[in-house]
Amino acid sequence: MKWLRTMLAELWGLFVDDGLYAFAIVAWLLLAWLALPLLDLGGVWNALVLATGLLAILVESVLRRARQ
Repeated sequence: MKWLRTMLAELWGLFVDDGLYAFAIVAWLLLAWLALPLLDLGGVWNALVLATGLLAILVESVLRRARQ
């Protein structure tokens, strides 16, 4: 069973380098999917809010990596 755990960890590592970054993106997408229809901002504003959140997550990840 140890080989299975090792294989799954390697497979995960192929696609996800930074788990916190991946989790933040998924959480933001879920939050935007749930909240943006309730806010009823319109198509362009929804896209702007979504892109701004993703950009903020990217900047935070880059700054966190730069400190290491």
